[in-house]
Amino acid sequence: MEYLELKKLLKFSIKEKEVIKKLDLPEDAFLPLIFSIRFGGDWSLNKNSKKVMSIKEKLTRYDEEKKVGYTLERVYLFLNPEVLKQEGAVYRLEKCSNKNEREMVKRPYKVTVAADYILEAILDPIESKIKLKKIDSPLEFTGSSAYGVSHEMEHLENRETTGKPFWEFEYEIED
Repeated sequence: MEYLELKKLLKFSIKEKEVIKKLDLPEDAFLPLIFSIRFGGDWSLNKNSKKVMSIKEKLTRYDEEKKVGYTLERVYLFLNPEVLKQEGAVYRLEKCSNKNEREMVKRPYKVTVAADYILEAILDPIESKIKLKKIDSPLEFTGSSAYGVSHEMEHLENRETTGKPFWEFEYEIED
């Protein structure tokens, strides 16, 4: 999504403005994180010389005896991210907001990412809190989060996702 479209969708709350000020971040840099928190998913923004990306991970904890659990979300905000290493290959169906249909694409299974600034946000549904912490070292992602990094980096580098269109798949009925 283009910057102006994103900006129109969002008005920062008073709490968010206070957090942005305390973290000493430009408001624009905070947009992908807020979008991941509010709407879910991974987001990226390429504005002027700033590249910003948010990547979301989910971790579900479940107590088999009590039959209750919760899903903790970790959202990472990267300012000027750089992929240091990619490993493996996974073929998957993927839908980008820039395209009408899903495509089969090839993504790395493992990705290591560094950035000028990394912020971790942990969304805890039990405590109803969003805990923020600055991270100083590169992070390694596997699986869905690695695919998200790969996809968002394409946006930040103005590359087009290329894959086999879903409509080229053939239906096969098994007996």
